[in-house]
Amino acid sequence: MRSLVEDGRVHVFDGAMGTLLYARGVFVNVCYDELGLSRPDLVRRIHEEYVAAGAEILETNTFGANPVKLSSFGLDERTEEINRAAAGLAREGARGKAMVAGAIGPLGIRIEPWGPTSLDEAESFYARQIAGLLEGGVDGFVLETFSDVSELLCALRAVRAACDLPIVAQATVGQDGKTALGTEPRQIGTMLTEAGADVVGLNCSVGPAVMLDSLEEMAEATDRPFSAQPNAGLPRTVGDRKIYLASPEYMAQYARRMIDVGVKFVGGCCGTTPEHVKRLRDTVTSLQPRHATVSVPRLPDVQAVDPVPLERRSAWGRKLARGETVASVEILPPHGWDRARIVAPARELKVAGVDAVNIVDSPRAQSRMGAVPAALIVEREVGIETVVHYTCRDRNMLGMMSDLLGAAAAGLRNVLLVSGDPPAAGPYPDTTAVFDIDSIGLTNVVYGLNRGLDPGGSSIGKPTEFVIGVAANHEAVDQERELSRFRYKVEAGADFAVTQPVFDPASLERFLEHVDGRRIPVIAGIWPLLDLRNAEFLANEVPGVSVPQAIVERMRRAQESGSDAALEEGMAIALEMIEAVRPLVRGFHISAPWGRVDVALRVLREGGVRATA
Repeated sequence: MRSLVEDGRVHVFDGAMGTLLYARGVFVNVCYDELGLSRPDLVRRIHEEYVAAGAEILETNTFGANPVKLSSFGLDERTEEINRAAAGLAREGARGKAMVAGAIGPLGIRIEPWGPTSLDEAESFYARQIAGLLEGGVDGFVLETFSDVSELLCALRAVRAACDLPIVAQATVGQDGKTALGTEPRQIGTMLTEAGADVVGLNCSVGPAVMLDSLEEMAEATDRPFSAQPNAGLPRTVGDRKIYLASPEYMAQYARRMIDVGVKFVGGCCGTTPEHVKRLRDTVTSLQPRHATVSVPRLPDVQAVDPVPLERRSAWGRKLARGETVASVEILPPHGWDRARIVAPARELKVAGVDAVNIVDSPRAQSRMGAVPAALIVEREVGIETVVHYTCRDRNMLGMMSDLLGAAAAGLRNVLLVSGDPPAAGPYPDTTAVFDIDSIGLTNVVYGLNRGLDPGGSSIGKPTEFVIGVAANHEAVDQERELSRFRYKVEAGADFAVTQPVFDPASLERFLEHVDGRRIPVIAGIWPLLDLRNAEFLANEVPGVSVPQAIVERMRRAQESGSDAALEEGMAIALEMIEAVRPLVRGFHISAPWGRVDVALRVLREGGVRATA
């Protein structure tokens, strides 16, 4: 395969494997990568058809054959075996007439800084797949369909650590010509060139037209050979199936244009068939390959700007920056759309001198008025600052960026970034969760926005001015994991943290000792218990909240004397928690249980917590 990279001519890849497997009756709920073991004749036959159509390079049927994706089918222990077998089948199908490239796709999980999986862990996952492909005798590697260029570079490093075979590195872009994280084609070209890819290019997601535009931009940033493997257009829904409608003639027409901008490796992704490849081969044969010689100007890095100082971002940020004690009260947006249900309690809180109103975002996976619009209503109609809880669960990256930029433009400044309760915790068990990134990744995103950069490293113009809050669960069952995640959040750029409700001050003290809690201001969560039922509910049904049995027993004994006695005991417990953790924290976040703002304000008043002017 090295000779094909260096000979200066245009060469043809094969087309889609999954499209043909599906067309031949393989259901989408099975593991396509495993078919090399269970249905080898079918996979081999498809390889043979592509060679007959004129493909010079066959990709192994291993796009998702990494241990992470295979684990969803219980096949992670067979990673090396599946990849080894797939490489062998491709060699058999090639019959000496084509080279074999080991196909490697994304892990299907988010890696740092957008998720909890470290770069080293990701490389170790790829290393297992690469080992199997090398044992099977591949001639090179194709890294494809990566929307996160940092993950693509991770896979590239894993290949380089194992061998010196040629690497074709391909990202995927959307209709706007950028990756899902906003990385532009020229940046992709520069990054892959500097990382040592032998061939750089694009594949999947879009049809030939958009890909051609992106390749023209990429040509300005690299002197490496190009590859292009577009889909056969965009899929259309026909009946209950997704059909790709770009004809072989259309694909061949664009292949000619791609070769004109310097593409040396052409092929197809989703929807392409042996007939498409045959037409591509005919086009390549009819053309005198043009090798584009381009300089490699080093792209000037988009310069991040210094974030606006914390004390200038909001009144909440100013008090944190000055070391003042802050006080906020948490209220729930209404189930319906009656704005009075949130405006009225917010007015009470403003009159009482509370620093900010915490607006919760669909707690316990229950549908309520959105936290962002609810916060806008409160800030505009009441004139008190809000701290907007913002969950990762309900949005993909595109939706998050849209929400956050809109919130910034509307004047919201304080956010508390949380991953969110899973839908199974709420009354809508059939609802699908969306977790493009978790709270660590989102903290990185917002920190970047505060420096004028989107997740792809492109400028957004004027930087946002968010005061970034994160959650801390000092009572997590897996303390080591929670401590690690908290440290990551701090490193990612958090400005303050809010704890889960404190019912065991010693537990919070131990947690803060381990994380050096003074690195960012920590706000203690306080939940005044209304009665025994409230205590039992928190202890047994609210994820992440721990209520010691001794507290439950205190509430049980008090309940025996009636509801008023139970409320007084709940108040006493809350005041004890405030007094015990006061030396450890920089403020208090008080819940208003079941909407009882009067109870929350009483806790603040009797606890000696005052919002400073």
